[in-house]
Amino acid sequence: MLVAVALVFSTGFLLRLWAVTAPYILYLTNINEVVSPLTSWKRATEGLYLKRNGISPYEGDVFHQTPMLLSLLDIMESRWSNVMGGFFVVLDIFAAMLVGLAAKETGKFLLLMQQKNKLYYNNEVKEGKYLTGATFRNVFIYSAGVYLFNPYSLAACLAKSTAVFDNIILASMIIVTCKGQRVLATFALALAAYQNFYSIMLVVPVSICLAQRDMLGRIQYSSSPIIKSLLLTIGLTAFWLVSLLYYSFLLIDSWSFLRSTYGFILLVPELTPNMGIFWYFLAEMFAHFESFFIIVFQVNAFIYTFPLAIKFRNHPAFLLYALLVITTIFKSYPSYADIGFYLSLLPCWSFVHQYMRNTFIVTNMYIWCAVLSPIFYYLWIYSGSANANFYFALTLVSSAAQIFFLSDLMFAYLRREFDLCHAQPAKGEASETENLAASLVDDVVLK
Repeated sequence: MLVAVALVFSTGFLLRLWAVTAPYILYLTNINEVVSPLTSWKRATEGLYLKRNGISPYEGDVFHQTPMLLSLLDIMESRWSNVMGGFFVVLDIFAAMLVGLAAKETGKFLLLMQQKNKLYYNNEVKEGKYLTGATFRNVFIYSAGVYLFNPYSLAACLAKSTAVFDNIILASMIIVTCKGQRVLATFALALAAYQNFYSIMLVVPVSICLAQRDMLGRIQYSSSPIIKSLLLTIGLTAFWLVSLLYYSFLLIDSWSFLRSTYGFILLVPELTPNMGIFWYFLAEMFAHFESFFIIVFQVNAFIYTFPLAIKFRNHPAFLLYALLVITTIFKSYPSYADIGFYLSLLPCWSFVHQYMRNTFIVTNMYIWCAVLSPIFYYLWIYSGSANANFYFALTLVSSAAQIFFLSDLMFAYLRREFDLCHAQPAKGEASETENLAASLVDDVVLK
């Protein structure tokens, strides 16, 4: 096992170290799918230049990253400016290690929750249906390997996307949440929300995870200890988030960063083409409808938290993963780094892959979107032989692929839970069982 881990990490490191010196790296830094206005290293260097010349980087419309990250990038660039590519390689390897640990801790949490929920499972269910330690024996190396050799994550690393910091924070949050360390979990969650506004919705699964670790069996949400646990998690997250914002104010002696960071995310003033759904709709929209549709799109990004939290209230680890995917689909400025991160955690759910129905179709949709998007962008912007509709069609296909992926994964998870809670159906009854499980997924998706 140690030999396999060493081989995977050393190969991933050498691959990045070799590729980071290739001449096409500058091309990656300009691809809209790989970097966004929030994660672009080129914009980060412009912000650093303004800061070092006594000009606030938040006065213009170029720099949109947080003051704490700005200070960190300033230290990094001043000390390792000549080897910044290699430094991002090291950061990405560290992120891969944390992703592997997050997958491993998620597996331990799932085993703990299964032990608590066994009273609710049918006695006639075969032992082979249950999770065991062997289910997650190799999940660390699988998740880390997917992250290291995933084209999405690899491209983001080579482009020096600052999304690597978001991945490190999110992976750390998953680790400490699954371990039940409330103070560290709430701090990591606040830091994730500070860096990426949409991560604030993760307070729901984090609160449920921490509450379930404290209780035996399934929790009753009307009980006083559970309410106190949930409120304590929410209160600590709010405290840490306010503290981070105030510390940011002390760093630059101004609140102007709020408009340039969170205001930029929520109001979507820059319509740079990307793999999201905002830019084309707002570019084609009449000006007097723009505010209405921005509100609709932003509400759409958050509203799924509530029906999913109700449906998966006893499965907070899966709820957290589902919200990570939803955040990537509906955020205003998504990038490949977000997709690479949640795909790296897919080995955590290997026990439901046998129930998934659309794996081949979804996989091909992911591949063709990744291949055709830079081609269509070139035909539109540089060649002039296509228009924006070609590129936007691929963004819709990309969003559809992620929606199909998530709905298929939810179906598989609910189907397995149905099998655990009911006796294994006879061969002739299989179709009726499958239809019932599928209807549960349809209810969730419609909500």
